[in-house]
Amino acid sequence: MESLTSQLRRQALAIFQAGVAAADPYQAVKHHLHSEGVLLAIRLNDGNTRTRRWTKIHLIALGKAACAMAKAAQENIPPHLLATAIAVTNYENATTLDGIEVIGAGHPLPDAAGLHAAQRIFEIAGDARQGELVLVLVSGGGSALLPYPVDGITLAEKGATTDALLACGATINEINCVRKHLSQLKGGGLAKRAYPADVHALILSDVLGDDLSAIASGPTVPDHTTYADAVTILKTKRVWDKIPESVHKHLQQGELGNVPETPKAGDKIFDNATQTLVGSNAISVKAMLKTAQDLGYPTRLYSGHLGGEARLVAGQWVADAIAIHPPLALLAGGETTVTLQGKGLGGRNQEMALAFALAAQQQGLTGNWAFLSGGTDGRDGPTDAAGGLVDAGTINRMIGKGDAASLLANNDSYHALKLSGDLLETGATGTNVADLQVLLIVPEAENRL
Repeated sequence: MESLTSQLRRQALAIFQAGVAAADPYQAVKHHLHSEGVLLAIRLNDGNTRTRRWTKIHLIALGKAACAMAKAAQENIPPHLLATAIAVTNYENATTLDGIEVIGAGHPLPDAAGLHAAQRIFEIAGDARQGELVLVLVSGGGSALLPYPVDGITLAEKGATTDALLACGATINEINCVRKHLSQLKGGGLAKRAYPADVHALILSDVLGDDLSAIASGPTVPDHTTYADAVTILKTKRVWDKIPESVHKHLQQGELGNVPETPKAGDKIFDNATQTLVGSNAISVKAMLKTAQDLGYPTRLYSGHLGGEARLVAGQWVADAIAIHPPLALLAGGETTVTLQGKGLGGRNQEMALAFALAAQQQGLTGNWAFLSGGTDGRDGPTDAAGGLVDAGTINRMIGKGDAASLLANNDSYHALKLSGDLLETGATGTNVADLQVLLIVPEAENRL
């Protein structure tokens, strides 16, 4: 007979998987594109559609969901209109697609393949002419997958800058602000390159609040940040002295007005550039709430914008859980951060799961419970795991194998959760709408099979 802990773990995983399924990129694009005879119609978020007699359509897909999104778009674009089709994604999600040039590239660390892909996209967008459409399919991961540094900065130098920001716990918006000012495609650069052709982006959001300028660093939308903002972030995070001199020079020249700013709202290049949000973390959280309710749980949204230092967030969540009356499903969506203090392996979701298990033991969380924190893309940090799925027995399963507190202090959540058998391993999912969290907690005697 299945134990209560096994039931909770199985149900937590099912709730998480419902959230991932709600962000299915293929279905999202299918829902927003359809042919009207020889024309392509694009559904907008206000319920209207955008269409015109475009003479050619250039299809550019970028991000972890690029292949699925590109396949769906190709099936809905009148064949005689499709002039070019390219999809750039991470290696794990790269698949062969007939009629579409697929390029696998490095993520989260940019590589030479990504630089080549960015150059190809720059070339394709530059070939588009007035009366033609550049249809851009955007999903999370696009920033790292398409590194195209400005002149004078190498790929390695830009990568070193990003690494410094990641290590100091900078938020994704802060990282993107800096990257946009070191890039030829980010921060509206793709729309600028495609002008005067029409541009429309179908966007699968991995950013909380769905700031379109932050998703994949906003290649088709205006950028509201400045060179001065980028400099301030690097100095406030105390990494200014850790980044290459070429980056210093470029950003300082930008501050002085000697280098053009990223395109802003009101620029003519956006006159014919529109976008549709086709999926988001909020949509996935809504799906999780429904699934938890269908499983019979009283259900509550813990946070729709979960953020902050992963281990601190976990500790606070445990404290809040102690005050509730089970049974209950507490669900969240968001994106936390990790400030690296050790040399271990892991990611923000694994760190949160390990920290939750430790805090639950230290604070005396009672009842039967299971806690899951996972990345919807199936990859948490530079590991092959999506996150962690822990329970009341997690810390005990590590006894004699490793010290949980020491492993957490070394940012080695991956190996800690591997020791306890609590890594969440889903494989690459083909989508990315940030992270999802599930806490299921029931009284000791309750059976929810």
